[in-house]
Amino acid sequence: MTAPRQILPGTTYLVTRRCSERRFLLRPSEAGNRMFLYILAVAAKRFRIRLHAYCVLSNHVHLVLTDPHANLPAFSQYLDSLVARAINASLGRWESFWAPNSYSAVALQTPEDVLAKIAYVLANPVAAGLVEHGREWPGLWSAPDRIGGVAIEVERPKTFFRPNGPMPRSVPLRLHRPAGFDSTEAFDEQLAETLAVLEEQAATKLALENRRFLGADWVQAQKPTGRPAPGEPRRGLRPRIACRDKWKRIEALGRLAEFAVSYREALASWRKGIRDALFPPGTYLLRLAHGVRCAAAT
Repeated sequence: MTAPRQILPGTTYLVTRRCSERRFLLRPSEAGNRMFLYILAVAAKRFRIRLHAYCVLSNHVHLVLTDPHANLPAFSQYLDSLVARAINASLGRWESFWAPNSYSAVALQTPEDVLAKIAYVLANPVAAGLVEHGREWPGLWSAPDRIGGVAIEVERPKTFFRPNGPMPRSVPLRLHRPAGFDSTEAFDEQLAETLAVLEEQAATKLALENRRFLGADWVQAQKPTGRPAPGEPRRGLRPRIACRDKWKRIEALGRLAEFAVSYREALASWRKGIRDALFPPGTYLLRLAHGVRCAAAT
């Protein structure tokens, strides 16, 4: 049985989802960018998600977000489903859009971990050898100076969505500055420094390998059905938490292990017909689907 996710309110995550067979189904294009951004804005508003950063590469998506109301699974299901239908329709295809495994959600434990993952997401196009600086990426990429700024109004695309349909004509999308920093200036400065270091490291690595950045024009010229050359690392670890502090990481892993044990014990009782079995805080699917009792989050 797949280990259950613990979904606690107020958790900040690095969320990643990959396209089927690593294909470039999300290759940057004007129509694709508009559809994804609109759906992301609608999903964030509907499920009250606080977005911090995003980057949509040709065959995968990275989001850093905070989930104040424990809605991450519903948000992800809505976003992934609607993106798949909209982009597939624009490409004239019907096959699976996303890789068969579910989305990855890595819970970030400290403000420093959140900032590090935001910088990681924004440096991703550079680390992948696509463009020299993240700001040059022709796909969706959240500029650092938008974090904590005013919301942008995202218009409903003219393709796929009916003009007289139920979807809103426009929806605001705001990038929220994460909590835990002394000041706006401190966050902005640390993010700029970290992002610059990651981009420089990626450029140095590429030069040592005697390779060049692919460039925005080449990226946009790729076919959506294309995919990377063989040799890309696959089937790596699937972490559920990220924490640079060793002891805080150990504590977080311990809490996750306790959740798994308590969940299995409660599930075993529930399957025996004990309908008042108490599940641990963060139980999601059984709570929604079957109304099981859950302990309150502390």
